[in-house]
Amino acid sequence: MRAKKLVSMLLALSLSVGMLAGCGTSGNDKKSGQGDKPYTGVTLKVWGGNIEINSTTRAIMDKATEKLGMQFEIEIAPSGSDGDNVLKTKLASGDLPDIFNYNSGSKFLSLNPTQYFADMTDQKMTARFDDNFKKCVSVNDKIYGAPFSTTQAGAIVYWKPDYESLGLKVPNTWDEFLKNCETLKKAGKTPCYLSNGDTWTTQVLFLGDNHNVITSDPNFAQEFEAGKAKFATTKAALESFRKYEDLTSYYNADGSAAKYQDGIEDMSVGKATHWIILTQAIGEMIAKHPDCADKLGVFPIPGTDASKTGLTVWEPQAWYVSKDSPQKEAAMAFLNFWYEDENVNEYIKAMGANGPSCLKGYKLPDTVCPAIRVDMQKYFDQGKTTPALEYQTPIKGNSCEQITSALSLGQLNGKDAAQRYDDDCKLSANQLGFNWK
Repeated sequence: MRAKKLVSMLLALSLSVGMLAGCGTSGNDKKSGQGDKPYTGVTLKVWGGNIEINSTTRAIMDKATEKLGMQFEIEIAPSGSDGDNVLKTKLASGDLPDIFNYNSGSKFLSLNPTQYFADMTDQKMTARFDDNFKKCVSVNDKIYGAPFSTTQAGAIVYWKPDYESLGLKVPNTWDEFLKNCETLKKAGKTPCYLSNGDTWTTQVLFLGDNHNVITSDPNFAQEFEAGKAKFATTKAALESFRKYEDLTSYYNADGSAAKYQDGIEDMSVGKATHWIILTQAIGEMIAKHPDCADKLGVFPIPGTDASKTGLTVWEPQAWYVSKDSPQKEAAMAFLNFWYEDENVNEYIKAMGANGPSCLKGYKLPDTVCPAIRVDMQKYFDQGKTTPALEYQTPIKGNSCEQITSALSLGQLNGKDAAQRYDDDCKLSANQLGFNWK
């Protein structure tokens, strides 16, 4: 009897262990069974503006739900400074969403990212990010952001038919550019478009010249932030202001009053040959006049050294993940999904591109116009790009567009404008806590 009882007990124990093992296997199967949807039951809170959380963004989120299982709870951020203030409130109150969309560069740095943002350095996606973008979302070599969309540049958009009819070549130096302008003027063309009615547009020549400043003086941004280097006393930086003096005789007759939207219309039908503007304007021109897509080209604001010609780039906004998010793994999984080529293509085909992608080796789809897909892309491929100064330091004079507007109209010379801007930046620097003297 004891033997039978012992055998029975052993059989029962064996069954119990088997059942427990079976339960464990069932749990593992459930996890692997969710392999296509490993984050079923997870809801990610996402914060961003209407521009970023658009219909295509939502469509890619729907695809992520289908493939990975997570759901999304979206909060639309206010635009401009109101959005900045809301995000800062969320940081202070510990109420950050799992994923949020915000600026890269100096505004990113102002939010103390090491305290609040999750480190993305070891994520698979970051290997694809180009080095300039990484610098704009990094602290101490740790990467905290991922590019939301494409770049854009402060550059010279030009009307190719004028170049073709007059046998002009894309200039690689400022002197070559001025010679082209003179040839155009003699041919009865309007060499350059000025849209001073929207004074912000007059800044682009100065801001877009940053590549030439930095390639000439690689430490300028750091020394400028420290208050050691100034625009009026740094040769390459002063040239950014003096270039305005060279163009006053080449502008459209209504340049003092013409607005940005006038430029969109006039440039898209060839009423002027050059416009120094952010390349976001190209998509707007094509939207108005689709047949101009093959007639527009882009080249950088030239400097003095043809071998160093390159683009000044405005980096895109970025996705960030809260350091304290309980769903950090799911958030990173979604972002890695976002950068799959199929999804990147879907976004760009639907929303367009203002410039090349921040993803190394990525080829823009043929739906993107040649001005961006070919003309701009080659400078990215050659590594001849530099982020705009505002991505390298938070110091920017509050009166920049008023100064560049006066320069454009011939009311100031370059030297005086540079000195005024230095004085303006001193006020900004001291307000930000930098000890400028």
